[in-house]
Amino acid sequence: MGRAVCERIRRCVCLCMAFFLALPFSGAAGCGEEQTESRYHIEYLSKDNSRLVKVEYEPVATDTDGLIGEFLGVLCSDAENVEYKKPIPGDVTILSYSLDGVILTLRFHENYSRMSAVEEVLCRAAIVRTMTQIEGVDCVAFYIGEAPLTDAKGNLVGSMTPDSFVENPGEQINSIQNTTLTLYFSNESGDALVKEVREEVYYSSNISMEKLVMEQLLEGPVTAGAKAAVPEGTKLMSVSVADGVCFVSLDETFRNQDYRVNEAIVIYSIVDSLSELSNVSKVQISVKGDTSGVYRDSFAMSDIYERNLDYVAGTESVDTEESTEQETEK
Repeated sequence: MGRAVCERIRRCVCLCMAFFLALPFSGAAGCGEEQTESRYHIEYLSKDNSRLVKVEYEPVATDTDGLIGEFLGVLCSDAENVEYKKPIPGDVTILSYSLDGVILTLRFHENYSRMSAVEEVLCRAAIVRTMTQIEGVDCVAFYIGEAPLTDAKGNLVGSMTPDSFVENPGEQINSIQNTTLTLYFSNESGDALVKEVREEVYYSSNISMEKLVMEQLLEGPVTAGAKAAVPEGTKLMSVSVADGVCFVSLDETFRNQDYRVNEAIVIYSIVDSLSELSNVSKVQISVKGDTSGVYRDSFAMSDIYERNLDYVAGTESVDTEESTEQETEK
């Protein structure tokens, strides 16, 4: 089945090349002649596998089915410019594809899973952004054999549109970077912080580091003996930094009371994690921008909090209630 599909794609590419070679050469456009831009483009990988590059493309096919086969063929073929690389590696095989309504479903051989995290995200983005240019294709679904594609945590990726790769309004994923983050979660008893260092965290260059920290923090820990300090289900509304102060706005779920985790641990899970960033020295937390009132009993929402590692397990022990009172006095 896989070989048949690949052969079909290769034939489509060869047909396209033959068509263009058969066209009469007209030379460069003369004076006064307009050079029309193609309405289509192909998304290629940069030579260093760090970003996507758009290259204009004039297809031979004119119908939806023909364009799907042609575009997949091009995505599997080497680019003319040696500075670009095909987004679908040579060892990644498309077993089959089908258009169901407006959803283009692609089924890959299990070797798709062998791609690195960076390569896979860019490959997926290139395919989705290229294929959804075709009229009648609104989104793309990825399968590994008969199983739908899942992320590193086993969650279904689902059907994707170009907007699936937008990190900030008006900005699309163009490059992938990686970093090491230091996050702080609650211990199981809820009375101390557990330090977790995450290496090789991949993210789009469009996303701010403070947003990345908050998103990773809200996902919860991977360290044994640790649990999320922030109430489950809390969503990030916005996060920004000005003059070293990080302003974090969370949704109403943040006010949910879980007395199994001390209030100081909740606050400093956020403050200490963000304070690991070089551009953050203080943090203010709000609920939908509202800084009135207090968090639980002692922590004024209007206050700006500085890093405090006294609660981290393994450091000098501190009486939690006494420390909370000291924070209130400040």
